[in-house]
Amino acid sequence: MGQPAHPKASPRLRLRVTAAAEKHIRAGHPWVFSDSVREQNRDGTAGELAVLFDRADKFLAVGFFDPESPIRVRILHVGKPLNIDAEFLRARLETAAQRREGLFDTSTTGYRLINGESDGWPGLVLDRYDTTLVLKIYTAAWLNWLDTIEPLIHARFPAHQIVFRCSRNIEAAANASRKRFAPLDSRDNAATIFKENGIRFEADVWRGQKTGFFLDQRENRKLVESFARGRTVLNAFSFSGGFSLYAARGGAPSVTDLDISKHALESAQRNFALNTGDKSIAACRHESIQADAFAWLAGNAARKFDLIVLDPPSLAKRETERAGAIRAYEKLITAGIGHLATGGILVACSCSAHVSTEEFFVAARSAARSSGRRFEELQTTRHAPDHHATFKEAEYLKGIYLRF
Repeated sequence: MGQPAHPKASPRLRLRVTAAAEKHIRAGHPWVFSDSVREQNRDGTAGELAVLFDRADKFLAVGFFDPESPIRVRILHVGKPLNIDAEFLRARLETAAQRREGLFDTSTTGYRLINGESDGWPGLVLDRYDTTLVLKIYTAAWLNWLDTIEPLIHARFPAHQIVFRCSRNIEAAANASRKRFAPLDSRDNAATIFKENGIRFEADVWRGQKTGFFLDQRENRKLVESFARGRTVLNAFSFSGGFSLYAARGGAPSVTDLDISKHALESAQRNFALNTGDKSIAACRHESIQADAFAWLAGNAARKFDLIVLDPPSLAKRETERAGAIRAYEKLITAGIGHLATGGILVACSCSAHVSTEEFFVAARSAARSSGRRFEELQTTRHAPDHHATFKEAEYLKGIYLRF
């Protein structure tokens, strides 16, 4: 199994894990946590290949070792031994690219090409924004492999520039290795313009949240468009106005963006300006309110809307916050219902992985029943096809549509 050379030859890093972890690995779970490692032949370095053996001392799996992460090994392959090298990664890249073929036509030039573990690339995502690709890593294990994967990406997508980003928890390690990925392009800091179902958006691929835009909500935005005709719309936690643009194109006479960030609201205004060529968007009255959404919803009961979108950031960053987040979702949805006009539609979303889909839907339905108003559940939604999830911890996005 090939990997970047180490300064000093060392025996292969060998691990054995608990019986429970072995069972999870065979079932396809891509993570081995530190407390599941019961035997290790030596210390390992970030990005080194760790070979896992079962209780019969037979090959079980191979993955990236990360000594600084609670996820000690991120599984790359389970089954029979094989080489983890450039050809292995090239094949993985091609499989991920082919999985997206046919999903989008030329009216959409922004979508996910690699969705981490679910595409066999643990701790790494690759997003397309027109001719710009954003490569983002969430584990230091990938740092020593950037020189291998960068030419693979360029060869598969030759007309695209690559922007490299990493999560905050590994910024120090990434900065220390900056020379290793100098070949990655960094041409300018201007916003990248891309299309989503024909609507133009800007993406801050250098400093914006995630990789510059919330590509995972594409299908929910399209659904909101289908409900928007003739409805006044409130987009709470509006960020750069994605739901608002779709609602405007769908025939909403007015949309109100509500967000605590001035920067986000200004981005939404620029996105509206990018689409003035669309008659429906140009005709829609666009209002911006800079305020904490929870506080504004609690203090402006007189404002009523026909369609409300509640898409807050994650309310549970860790498992210990799960119970509080469920209560917060119910409180938020209750507040949103209070602003709905008769016949209005509420769209509530959650991106908290620590709150299960069923827990979120139960909270939303509980808030709806507690309102004392008659309601109809129109539908629920999950992950977009380019953000498919293959294991429980990857299932974070859910939405529910309620009409009152």
